[in-house]
Amino acid sequence: MNHQEKLPEDNLTEVMEFVLLGFADMPHLQWFLFGLFLIIYIIILMSNGTIFLITKMDPDLQNPMYFFLSNFSFLEICYVSATLPRMLMNLRTQRRSISLVACATQMCLVLMFGATECLLLSVMAYDRYVAICNPLHYPLVMNHRVCIQLVSGSWIAGIPVQIGQTYQIFSLPFCGSNQINHFFCDIPPVLKLACGYTFVNEMLVYTVAVLFVVVPFLLILGSYSKIITTILKLPSATSRSKAFSTCSSHLMVVVVFFGSGIITYLRPNTRHSEGTDKVLSLFYTILTPMFKSHDI
Repeated sequence: MNHQEKLPEDNLTEVMEFVLLGFADMPHLQWFLFGLFLIIYIIILMSNGTIFLITKMDPDLQNPMYFFLSNFSFLEICYVSATLPRMLMNLRTQRRSISLVACATQMCLVLMFGATECLLLSVMAYDRYVAICNPLHYPLVMNHRVCIQLVSGSWIAGIPVQIGQTYQIFSLPFCGSNQINHFFCDIPPVLKLACGYTFVNEMLVYTVAVLFVVVPFLLILGSYSKIITTILKLPSATSRSKAFSTCSSHLMVVVVFFGSGIITYLRPNTRHSEGTDKVLSLFYTILTPMFKSHDI
C-alpha cells in the first residue's frame, strides 16, 4: 500500500472494471484448485449449517455458549460466501473481470464480516472467562438480554465504519493497470492500483485495523491469561484437563485468524508481498472457517 502522488488529470484513463488474477500464475492447476476449493466450500456450508441447526433445535443446547456458537456458524457461512463463489466462478470460466461496484461490494462485505468475527470471537472469549473464573455469577452476568446485546453489537458495530472505509477507497481515481493480483477485492492490492494520494486511506486502514483487530485480540489475550491462571489453581487434574479442552481449540483459532489478519493489514508498506498476502488471506477467509467448525 504505497501512497502515490496524484497524476495530472490529463494522464488519467479511468478504470471501469478490475481483473482478479487469483491463481492465474498456475494455469495447469486451475481445475484442481476449483475442485479443492469447491470441496472446502461444501464442507464449510454443511458443517456450519449443521452446527447452526443443532444449536437452534436441541433444547439441551440453549445456553449462552451455544447461542454464540450458532451466531458464529452463521457468520462463517456469510464470510466465506463473500469470496469463495466468485473465486470458484473465475477458476471454472477463466473470466476474471469484476466491475467496480461488484468489487466494492465484495470488499465491504468481507470487511464487515471480518470485523464481526473479531468482535464475536472476543465475546466468546469473555463468555468463557465468566464461565470459568466466575461460575457462580455466570447465569446472572450472561443472561439472555446481555447475550442478545453482545451479539447485536458484534454484528452492527463494524457496518458504518467499513461502509465508510470502502467508500473512501473507491472514491480514489484508478488508472493504468486494472489487474488485482489477488483472489478477491482486498484493501492492499486495490490500493496499489489507485493513482491518487492514498496516505489518508492507509492511515484509515491502520486505524480501523487497530480498533477491530488489535483491540479485540488484546482483550481475548487478557481474558485467556485470567482463564489459564484460574485453571492452574484447580485442585483436580481432571478439572484442569476439562477446562483446558474447552478453551484450547478456540485459542488456537484466535491466534491463526488474528495473526494472519494483523500481518496483512498492519505490516509496513515496504514489506507487502502479493504472494504472501494471498497465502495469508487464505488463512483468515477460507482455512480458519473450515477448521473453526470442527474445533470450536
